[in-house]
Amino acid sequence: MKSLTLTFMFLSAFLFGQDIRGIQLFNPQTNDETPVIGFNDRLILKFDDFSNSSTPYRYTIRHLDRNWQEDGLFFTEYANGSLNALIDQFKYSFNTLQKYTNYTLTFPNEKIQPKISGNFELIVYRDSASRPVFTKRFSVVEAAAEVGVIVSRTTDVRNPHVNQRVEVQASGPALLQNINSVSLSVVQNNNSNMSLHNLRPTTTLGNRIMFQQMNLAFPGNMEFYYFDNKIIDQAIDMVSGTEQIEGTNYTYLYPVWAYPENYQYQPDVNGAFYFRRNDVGIERNADNEADYSWVHFTLESHKMDREIYVLGAFNDFTAGKESQMVYDESRGMYVAKIYLKQGFYNYILATKAPGGQLNFGEINGNFWQTENLYQAYLYYTPFGRNYDGLMGYGEFRTPVR
Repeated sequence: MKSLTLTFMFLSAFLFGQDIRGIQLFNPQTNDETPVIGFNDRLILKFDDFSNSSTPYRYTIRHLDRNWQEDGLFFTEYANGSLNALIDQFKYSFNTLQKYTNYTLTFPNEKIQPKISGNFELIVYRDSASRPVFTKRFSVVEAAAEVGVIVSRTTDVRNPHVNQRVEVQASGPALLQNINSVSLSVVQNNNSNMSLHNLRPTTTLGNRIMFQQMNLAFPGNMEFYYFDNKIIDQAIDMVSGTEQIEGTNYTYLYPVWAYPENYQYQPDVNGAFYFRRNDVGIERNADNEADYSWVHFTLESHKMDREIYVLGAFNDFTAGKESQMVYDESRGMYVAKIYLKQGFYNYILATKAPGGQLNFGEINGNFWQTENLYQAYLYYTPFGRNYDGLMGYGEFRTPVR
């Protein structure tokens, strides 16, 4: 059997009291927002505390079931080491207008290590894990099964906005022993709003199982918008202007337009983001030298009866108050401003219906040619065990043909 691998999902952060920004969870080997790494490799967590002090933060982990719900396991059933540990690596910001303390955690480490597969939650807190400063989700993958993902164009006159069909095939000697407990989750672009869960195999062939449901399909959306303000005082890379007012940076982006009629290819990183600072051609250490700026987003459009949000991995595709756009009657456009650490960002504009459902293609369009990242998670319940394990993981990144 192959060595264990870890899959870490960059998902939601919940802030309670402290002004915590710039949260990242990534694979240092691939610099990927969806890291799949060997068991001996590591996940890196980074975040900034605007209190600019050496606040003692601690962390722990909790195991969850295949639907990201609590499963009641005790810590000793899913992890080795201490119940909690101190995040003791930090440094103060340097040469920035916004003062902060940057914290770094390399995990797993000698203090805490997951010992079973499945979904986990990394909890960062000050006084009690029941009152987290924020949480991040990740998954441990056994690699007991090979998981292949194929994406193709689909047309459905009843649902014209569904443009890409996903098929998944898994193989491995342990599959048929656990076939009744196997299920699949598929996520698009690390966005939990665009996901399908608890899919059962449709066919088996030898030691292979297939997931070929007709409803295993997604809107193609459009390639992500982007901007790069690594040079904080220059108008480049979709930045139309910059200024500094009373010790605060401001970044103004070029407007984007709603309802494109045709697909337009533009290389993107499937919603990801990377902190960077560059001064006169010199690349700085973004951990504690990248500054913050109020980034102004604009959408040229008539007023809609929908709420509109600026979303991406940088805010975990969470439609919150800060990410909501408001309509400026005098300018005839929607505007939003978000305080972000400088660097390279992908983002998308989503609408929210009165019922709360997010639509990522209403403004940007849906096209079968769009290059999306699809992630397939193969869950199972090990024989004689009381938890949901993660047997295999697969991805699709190449263009649809």
